[in-house]
Amino acid sequence: MAYSSLEECLLDLEKNGQLLRIKEEVDPYLEMASIHLRVHEAGGPAILFEKVKGSKFRAASNIFGTLQRSEFIFRNTLGHVRNLIDLKNNPVEAIKKPFKNITTLAAGLKALPLKNPVTKPVLYEEIKVSEIPQIVHWPMDGGAYVTLPQVYTEDIEKPGIMNGNLGMYRIQLSGNYYIKDEEIGLHYQLHRGIGVHQTKANAKGEALKVSVFAGGPPSHSVAAVMPLPEGLGEATFAGALGGRRFRYTYKDGFCVSTDADFVITGTVQPQQNKPEGPFGDHLGYYSLQHDFPLMKVHKVYARKNAIWPFTVVGRPPQEDTSFGQLIHSITGSALQNEIPGLKEVNAVDAAGVHPLLLAIGSERYTPYTPATQPAEILTIANHILGTGQLSLAKFLFITADASNSIDTHHIEKYFTFLLERINLKRDIHFYTNTTIDTLDYSGTSINSGSKVVFAANGVVKRELGKSIPTCVAELGGKLIMSGVVAIQTGAFTTYENANKELDNINEQLKNFEKELDSFPVIVLCDDALFTSEKLDNFLWITFTRCNPSHDIYGVNAFTENKHWGCSSVIFDARIKPHNAPVLVLDEKVERRVDEILAKYKY
Repeated sequence: MAYSSLEECLLDLEKNGQLLRIKEEVDPYLEMASIHLRVHEAGGPAILFEKVKGSKFRAASNIFGTLQRSEFIFRNTLGHVRNLIDLKNNPVEAIKKPFKNITTLAAGLKALPLKNPVTKPVLYEEIKVSEIPQIVHWPMDGGAYVTLPQVYTEDIEKPGIMNGNLGMYRIQLSGNYYIKDEEIGLHYQLHRGIGVHQTKANAKGEALKVSVFAGGPPSHSVAAVMPLPEGLGEATFAGALGGRRFRYTYKDGFCVSTDADFVITGTVQPQQNKPEGPFGDHLGYYSLQHDFPLMKVHKVYARKNAIWPFTVVGRPPQEDTSFGQLIHSITGSALQNEIPGLKEVNAVDAAGVHPLLLAIGSERYTPYTPATQPAEILTIANHILGTGQLSLAKFLFITADASNSIDTHHIEKYFTFLLERINLKRDIHFYTNTTIDTLDYSGTSINSGSKVVFAANGVVKRELGKSIPTCVAELGGKLIMSGVVAIQTGAFTTYENANKELDNINEQLKNFEKELDSFPVIVLCDDALFTSEKLDNFLWITFTRCNPSHDIYGVNAFTENKHWGCSSVIFDARIKPHNAPVLVLDEKVERRVDEILAKYKY
């Protein structure tokens, strides 16, 4: 079905039993976010908030809350879009089989953006920023945020929508030092297309024109988060996925999505920044306050009966997990076509996506002598860490599996396969003083930290332990999974003290190398019971709280010719003083939400 508006989509979901209407007035300060979190956790429907305190506009969330709902929304176009991406990767196929692909190519015509002379819908009325629902998601948030924005910019050297960038970069609407209704904050991270556009505008000493769209056909939101192949623009993808051409016009020199529910236009002047944040983010912590570009508001528009869309992020899985699943469903083998030898890769959602990548590659360098140690997979690892947003990864585990007995989404089985084969004295490779995800506070400063590759290939080298050896049990060890154990220690204070503490642990364990061979991974943590309770806890704690260069130690560790190795690796996953605070809900608000949701079935 080709939706022309967000409301059309919501009514279709309601007709199919996938919409919850919240009829009483709800507070945008924490209440709406809490309701969303509860309904999403229960696998519930999309939500339409009919009365938002302090605003005349309705709001909607959890629209993409499950992969099944996302696939339902795009049920008539997903197949065509997958085929279009496949044809872009293999255009010869279209020539070889023109009749087979004619439907897909015809659907591709919907991808061409349409300059729309009918501007009335989104330009129905001009409003103020403060009239938009001022949704605050977590107690320590710096203000209200746009969490499902479509931020549009153009290349100052090559203007026009075909060279435009549509990205999902959070927008702070209020709080901090922003002048009410005149200024908003524009947060974007590394490897984002908007950064290229701002760099070019700054070089010319000109303001960057920015348009923030919210709502409209749901394909527009998905397009804003898609990691698209080079040369395929977000507006064209939105048209193909939505089965309806992306309609736009220009108003006062700003691009306007005429199908959107809301549009905020404004400019970013060179070198004008203001503090943005804190914001409860998708790693399960707050991203803290930092200077980011300041957007001077020009005008704000809303369509008649507009609906404000939002989502809530926090410790995964949340609604953005479904976005990731949908992207994977759509793009298929596109990444494998870009990186030779790569079979699959999984940015692990439970670990906050960027902190942890699991990959499977090929070993084809020496077919005349089967490889017994990592070779090609190390080349693949470097390619992964040099590719788009994958380059933000902090931990990369990679192995080769000629038998195709594992995949990267069955995580415990994957780790078992890799840990059975890894040579910890040879196959750990560090990248120090480099870039990491902006939202990751395990590093040395914003955007700065380290990376590590664990590579494994060859025959099984060890049988992983299922019962904790005495030397670890004496330290209070708890089994996480075969070969992986958690040890609870005192709170982290300083790295100087940590080095002494780890020296003491190594002194206690160094003579038990044979017993520890079946436990190649040891995790130091603040709460061993919680860390070992379930796999997702281990993934979240270990990989969001560790900076590889600073927080990886080892039993019988050594450095030889600049190479580091050990007999058992130790991750110090304790909370550090420089880590961002963990997200915690407000108990008073939770009791109020209990009362509201007691009236509804979902």
